[in-house]
Amino acid sequence: MSVLLVPDGLDGSRVDAAAARMTGVSRSRVADLIEMGKVMLDGRPVQRAATRVVTGQMLEVDLADPSPIAPLTPKLVEGMRIVHDDSDIIVVDKPAGVAAHPSQGWDGPSVVEHLAAAGFAISTSGAAERQGIVQRLDVGTSGLMVVAKSEHAYTLLKRAFRDRTVDKIYLALVQGHPDPLAGTIDAPIGRHPGHDWKMAVVDGGRHSVTHYETLEAFRGTSLLKVHLDTGRTHQIRVHMAAVHHPCCGDPLYGCDPVLAAELGLQRQWLHAAELSFTHPGSGHWVTFTSPLPEDLDHALAVVRAGNEFIAHP
Repeated sequence: MSVLLVPDGLDGSRVDAAAARMTGVSRSRVADLIEMGKVMLDGRPVQRAATRVVTGQMLEVDLADPSPIAPLTPKLVEGMRIVHDDSDIIVVDKPAGVAAHPSQGWDGPSVVEHLAAAGFAISTSGAAERQGIVQRLDVGTSGLMVVAKSEHAYTLLKRAFRDRTVDKIYLALVQGHPDPLAGTIDAPIGRHPGHDWKMAVVDGGRHSVTHYETLEAFRGTSLLKVHLDTGRTHQIRVHMAAVHHPCCGDPLYGCDPVLAAELGLQRQWLHAAELSFTHPGSGHWVTFTSPLPEDLDHALAVVRAGNEFIAHP
């Protein structure tokens, strides 16, 4: 951990530029560290690379290298669907049980390894094990991801995700009925104080905003359309659990295991259904959609068949 005092000469600078100057690493590396919550300013996590620093502030940058990742082992993933492919991007429909990229503690399949096995050449930007990856989905969450093929696309897409100019729409089946039926959850997310593998709403966490809308309400469950302003780890799962409406099938965040069993769920009922952004090559606004996978469609059918329908709000 590098602990640095912002000097007069960097007063008013962007925090990514200041940290890069003071540590000798690239601004893109600093931006990645900010995204991972590893850059602190006066003891609080930096939320945006564009944040301005002030003389005398204490800047903490965690430059520690993670433990080595096992060498990439290209392998095709059953159920992975290529939604779109051009010279700049690949849009994939990721099945549940697949990580975005290899990481410590995960020896299962990944999007990166699938693309390598399928012969796709992707951007070399980013850490070796996650080159081309500009967004991630939880292992247990299915749906759409965009991967950069060109260096130009990587730069523009990373910026778009950081500047929140990408529209990400999810479908979530949650326990109970949110009140109000449509609303916004604005609560900071950070590591759970008692469990490193979980996230939680915590004081001093990273700014996190989730918008939701009830599409269908049944006895005991609700189908939500969820839109994210930010993209924190486990954001939807954490925010919905924080308002006492965890995603069905999500034991990590307090779902009812009996309900999960009744619905035949082996993972959280959460799907990245729509992804829209400015195409880094054409400059046009593009939208991609993904149908519900079989397991989530089955669970929803069970809910609809076995629970008295209340209303379309």
